[in-house]
Amino acid sequence: MPNRLLLRAANSQRLEAFATGNRLTRPLVHRYVAGYTVEEAWKAAEELKRDGIDVSLDLLGESVDDIKETEAAMQEYRAAMEDLGKVSPGATIAIKLSQLGVFINTEQCAQNLEELLRAGEHYDVGIEVDMEHSSAGRPTLEIFRQLLAQFPKARQAFQAYMRSTLADLMSFKDIKPRIRLVKGAFDEPASVAIQDADEVTQQYKYLSRWALENLPDPAFGTHDDQCIDYVKQVANELGLGREDFEFQMLYGIRRELQQELVNQGYRVRVYLPYGDRWYPYLMRRMAERPANLLLFLRSLVGG
Repeated sequence: MPNRLLLRAANSQRLEAFATGNRLTRPLVHRYVAGYTVEEAWKAAEELKRDGIDVSLDLLGESVDDIKETEAAMQEYRAAMEDLGKVSPGATIAIKLSQLGVFINTEQCAQNLEELLRAGEHYDVGIEVDMEHSSAGRPTLEIFRQLLAQFPKARQAFQAYMRSTLADLMSFKDIKPRIRLVKGAFDEPASVAIQDADEVTQQYKYLSRWALENLPDPAFGTHDDQCIDYVKQVANELGLGREDFEFQMLYGIRRELQQELVNQGYRVRVYLPYGDRWYPYLMRRMAERPANLLLFLRSLVGG
């Protein structure tokens, strides 16, 4: 499980203000974030595409409680789509419903997502809906379910550590969803999320098999060799081709493995974050791999 102290630090506005105002953090930030502008993100997407790697572009920022911020996010999402399909054919955009106003007005949030799904069709850019903290999770899932019949190519993330995930997946009867399966990286109580790391890994494997057996074109978001090898093994057992699913990884993490999988004939997509709201995202990456924290702290003090 991710380090809980670091997950709590991700929500500290005081720490965020200190870290983002410190120019010494920039070299480390650029290791995990494609840039501060969409143009920088396009450039990174183009470079990855040359190596056979697709991207899912992620505008950093979450938990918006001001309608003006939601409007700004909508404008940025539209702008990001305009040339993304040209510089990286096959690219997608990762959408966070907490940016689209799910905490302000769920009906308006659904309308915002529908607008972006239509824009994605226009620009030939796929849409992937992120799964965030459980406070946003239930309305996110219901909005996705509401729009799935109109946009069956949309993809929804599911978190293996959430106790409700299997039941949620099985609840889709008429249309089977395209999903991205991740372990989960938010601070959740034991009542809703598995806390033991080994148990989460076993649940991820179980859900991976279930997805390969039951769902169209599943994506597996993981850097865990155990999970990657298991997905390969199960896909082979089921007679699936290497093009029938994809692996998804984070920008700046295990780049050599990404290329190795592409060279083996697997589809690989990199989650490509950009923007100036990098602090919560980066702290969750630290929580998943606390060894990275030393690099971050050294950058704060100029070491």
